[in-house]
Amino acid sequence: MTPGPTVTELIAAVEADAASDDALDQLSVASQTVADLEEVADAALSHFVDQCRRSGRSWSEISKALGVTKQAAHKRFSITTPPLDRFTPRARAILPGAAAQALRLNHKFVGTEHILLALFTDPENLAAKVLTEMNVSQADVEQRILAVTPRGTATSQELPFTPRATECIERAVTEALRLGHNYVGTEHFLLALFADPTTLAAEILTQLGATHDDARARIVEKLSGYARRRPAP
Repeated sequence: MTPGPTVTELIAAVEADAASDDALDQLSVASQTVADLEEVADAALSHFVDQCRRSGRSWSEISKALGVTKQAAHKRFSITTPPLDRFTPRARAILPGAAAQALRLNHKFVGTEHILLALFTDPENLAAKVLTEMNVSQADVEQRILAVTPRGTATSQELPFTPRATECIERAVTEALRLGHNYVGTEHFLLALFADPTTLAAEILTQLGATHDDARARIVEKLSGYARRRPAP
């Protein structure tokens, strides 16, 4: 196993990055360095927990590998969603919809790929319309999902969201803010799926020729069209 940086190496790095030899300057840099390392470490753990959940490993197995209790592992890595008060009704429906898609495929988790499938549930939502325009169909998406994760034997009705699926929900809020919107819709979920290119949903969208920029341009065009057709007050 590749060893991490030693304390001596970290101290040397902080001293090199600090603006001066002043102890407070160095402490400030040290604090930021440690915070960055913790963030990277947590992201790495989340990645491998995600992999374990996708392969069907239980929380008991994961907690044993982490050396913590099952409760501690579940609390740290299970889903925490942002407030849904600004999510449109169709956007709110995506969460139970994704879980329903995972159950339909007998998967033991809810991943980004299931969120992508859930976007097709209502053909009238904006995300579904944009996906259709980009020649991305539910059948093609499902075929590629099953090629990677075949139908399983899940029986539980309460499936955990993977860390990446959780991040997708949070990024939908970010995508809405970037567009200057005061709500979160299905279109923002679609844009959020492109954020992490290593997720299965992003890989499938790329394989099918869809891009974030194209999706964003189509969304903006459609929303502008809706605004133009809206009757004056």
